[in-house]
Amino acid sequence: MLELRLPMSLPPTASSISWRNICFCPRDLRRPSLTVRSEVLRPKLSHQPFHIDGKARGKTSIQSEAAFTRSTVKKQGKFGQNVNLPQKLPKNKKKPYPIPFKKIQERARADKKLAQKGIEKRLEPPKNGLLVPELIPVAYQVLDAWKVLIKGVAQLMQVVPVYGCSICPEVHVGPTGHKIQDCNGPGNAHRRSFHAWVKGSINDVLIPIESYHLYDPFGHRIKHETRFDYDRIPALVELCIQAGVDVPEYPSCRRTTPIRMIGKKVIDRGEFVEEPKPIRSSDSSSLLEELDTFGVQAMQSRPALSDLPRLAEETLEAYENVRRGVRKLMNKYTVKACGYCSEVHVGPWGHNAKLCGAFKHQWRDGKHGWQDATLDEVIPPNYVWHVNDPDGPPLRGALKRFYGKAPAVVELCVQAGAKIPDKYRPMMRLDIVIPDPEEKQLVA
Repeated sequence: MLELRLPMSLPPTASSISWRNICFCPRDLRRPSLTVRSEVLRPKLSHQPFHIDGKARGKTSIQSEAAFTRSTVKKQGKFGQNVNLPQKLPKNKKKPYPIPFKKIQERARADKKLAQKGIEKRLEPPKNGLLVPELIPVAYQVLDAWKVLIKGVAQLMQVVPVYGCSICPEVHVGPTGHKIQDCNGPGNAHRRSFHAWVKGSINDVLIPIESYHLYDPFGHRIKHETRFDYDRIPALVELCIQAGVDVPEYPSCRRTTPIRMIGKKVIDRGEFVEEPKPIRSSDSSSLLEELDTFGVQAMQSRPALSDLPRLAEETLEAYENVRRGVRKLMNKYTVKACGYCSEVHVGPWGHNAKLCGAFKHQWRDGKHGWQDATLDEVIPPNYVWHVNDPDGPPLRGALKRFYGKAPAVVELCVQAGAKIPDKYRPMMRLDIVIPDPEEKQLVA
């Protein structure tokens, strides 16, 4: 075989190992073609000394590019540096399933096989109508944090201005409305997509998501003709009631015997208890006002400027506690959401009220397309533009790609003096220096 001896000056050596008596074949000099994936995973050679018998010798180690990247990201922090801004879902498409559709089909086939054999479905609390004892304190904590949250937001809005567009759902937290031309409401062409700002309310910061209150979630479904026989309360409050919170104004069925099901059919609903009449009194009306955002803002007074940072920290902590507790409850208790509109129903199955007016509602006769709900559908974050300097000029559309976003509650608390949580820093893009409009063309 033809051999080619390399000269001593070809490869620069990084170790004390000599290249003498090392031969290569011509075919070994050909570099194989690498794909994009192999380029990323190409090993890197690094030289590290090691000691044998007290003498230092050279050692060549191989470290993959993927491992190097993982270690770099780990050093940067848990939440990374910058993340993409949340995208708005198109109105002419259905929401994606939170659970892969193949898994939903597999579960349905397994339930169907058991039903064909006449075998009862094995149900665990709370799927069988019984309460989960360890989640009852969580439900009470969520309800208490919800009261603190809506009270704190109402007080902060007396100091920090909040604006809402009168034509589209856009919300802005700051001294003046921004000048970003992204209004998609009717007549936006005549206004060149500028927003028509008006004074906002607490419902612009905490978007109200309501649900029907059911005494027995495993009872008969709500029909379109009987929809006015049921009260509408915040979905978060209804979830806490079904998880074990006792509210005299909204009683709930507490079973001692589990329900039994074969497939989708309930063969035994347990003991039947007649629904008691709700108790209405002066104390109950004050309790309902504490749980509902409607009318809370007018009841709150303007806080002192010295108490503003403390109030902002308490409100932000209550917001995180509410989201954390609702996530725990939703891991056990079933919450359904329409795949086309914002309707939410707390219970094992959705209602039959024909109130959906979203995409292709004519094909469904106005019925909702129920699927498992996500946390953001029960507590919408309502992302707004982050104002880095409230005393500076308003945000402009020419510098839109340099701005970040944050949930409206977080932005409100931050402008009131609260410390920015680490989990929201990447989306707020705090490490990006916003250039002047004249310098925008010079930025790569």
